[in-house]
Amino acid sequence: MDPQSTPDLSTPASSLPLSTVAVVGLGTMGTGIAEVLARAGREVIGIDTDEAAARQAVATFEGATARAVARERITERERQDILARFRTFTDLQAAADADLVIEVVPEDYELKRQVFAGLDAVVRADTILATGTNALSVTRLAADSQRPERVLGVHFFNPAPAMKLVEVVSSVLTAPTAVAAVTALAHDLGKDPIAVGDRPGFVADGLLFGYLNQAAAMYEARYATREDIDAAMRLGCGLPMGPLALLDLIGVDTARTVLEAMYADSRDRLHAPAPILGQLAEAGLTGRKAGRGFYTYEAPGSATVVPDAESPSSADEQSAGRTVSSVGVAGSGTMASGIAEVFAKAGFKVVLAARSLEKAETAKARIAKSLGRSVDKGRMSAEARDTTLASITPAGSLDAFADVDLAVEAVAEDLAVKQELFRTLDKVCKPGAVLATTTSSLPVVACARATSRPEDVIGMHFFNPAPAMKLVEVVRTVLTADDVHATVRAVCAKVRKHPVDCGDRAGFIVNALLFPYLNNAIKMVEEHYASLDEIDAAMKLGGGYPMGPFELLDVVGLDVSLAIEKVLHAEFRDPGLAPSPLLEHLVAAGCLGRKTGRGFREYARR
Repeated sequence: MDPQSTPDLSTPASSLPLSTVAVVGLGTMGTGIAEVLARAGREVIGIDTDEAAARQAVATFEGATARAVARERITERERQDILARFRTFTDLQAAADADLVIEVVPEDYELKRQVFAGLDAVVRADTILATGTNALSVTRLAADSQRPERVLGVHFFNPAPAMKLVEVVSSVLTAPTAVAAVTALAHDLGKDPIAVGDRPGFVADGLLFGYLNQAAAMYEARYATREDIDAAMRLGCGLPMGPLALLDLIGVDTARTVLEAMYADSRDRLHAPAPILGQLAEAGLTGRKAGRGFYTYEAPGSATVVPDAESPSSADEQSAGRTVSSVGVAGSGTMASGIAEVFAKAGFKVVLAARSLEKAETAKARIAKSLGRSVDKGRMSAEARDTTLASITPAGSLDAFADVDLAVEAVAEDLAVKQELFRTLDKVCKPGAVLATTTSSLPVVACARATSRPEDVIGMHFFNPAPAMKLVEVVRTVLTADDVHATVRAVCAKVRKHPVDCGDRAGFIVNALLFPYLNNAIKMVEEHYASLDEIDAAMKLGGGYPMGPFELLDVVGLDVSLAIEKVLHAEFRDPGLAPSPLLEHLVAAGCLGRKTGRGFREYARR
């Protein structure tokens, strides 16, 4: 390029309105980006070599704006103005007068390079070229362009009109003013941009796709069903969508491409695409767009799941198992009292046993306060509260469990402590009683082997706070009897919890998927790639997560998090699961999160 034709990149961003924007590639993402731009007053040039894709984009655009009118979000006049600002073409020449071009063609480097080469030949010298990639190298695209200083990445999230996050990706070649101009545009679009460097997946997808990959591997290993994996992450973590359903939405082939790029960069086995992703992609089972992926859909492009050979049916339900009318809960902490409250509200007679009667009565008083809040909020009547409390009997010894049908321990997460408790339960509880542990990370079979009746032992992992959280991971060992498993599932239904089945291995479903993701977020900070605030914002805005990873780590407790990560690392022996040194240093320093007033962030002491 002629140096004399290079624009003055010191021009303030405010003088770069980027009023005309071309969007190359009118698939789902390209059409969504075009809608966002047109609604914000930009002239939008939609370009796709496929005339059918261009027509579909117009139809989608018309439908979306019509719905907005019906919901009284815009007027019909505003709708007509928006539609008038969106024009479609089949030739890159249409981008000649654009201030900014956003390329959103499929994730194929050669295809993107060809688009950029074609744009170099037609756009003005001061036009900014942006790639929508989330996996390929922005730097490489820039280096192959005739204007590397004006090439950057702008990564919207799907659906673009709804998702607030935009990652603005600069390479070492990108001029700061180009970044500033696109960042200002993102703000003007009502988005929340974060500036990131050029590495596969950037921030949000860099964390998200490792988690999705592990979920696919978990399903492939037949550790849990697709329905249970997805339900576990929705109900246990509050995520808007389960990982396998999300892979179908993103596209199995797209996910595989992103993971291949991430693995090439990191060489972390957690990023090596699970073989099933390749198998599905090669078979053309790429998710919703194909009508079939991990799930089967009503039609290609439909979001409606239909039954298939893997769908659970009523015939899969087992017998009710053993009769349970009374439950013993061992422990006096928050989890024990929460579980006791759950059973009591469902009509069970509950014995709440602690190391002393005083501790048990304190736990019952905690339940009374919880029920009182429910009465104050109108969620239950005073009579129901009194009936629930009357069904709970505090006890200072496990001897009170002599007649219970189900004994649930919720004591400290210490294997020796739990094994000793199970030895006592073995002696105290009547024959046929089901013995359950609420462990979140320890081997259930180790508790079972401490008894003379391992077939009666099972895991019931409730989530905190137990009265509010719907999920229970039902963990059967290789020794657990079928009727014990059926009994616990029936009990979960009676207490209005959603049971998911999983085997007896570290982390079960939720923690096995959640904590590697949290650990990778810490590593991202260690590598100075992004800040705590940027990462938390990226996952909340780009992934729809209720909390960012560092907010969640501080709530869970850094010591608890480290212990779980150590258990996962010891179980699976994967170097990628090794706890982050930063996490270990914070725990060693006593910075354990909210409970100590300082973790990844500082908190006001109560």
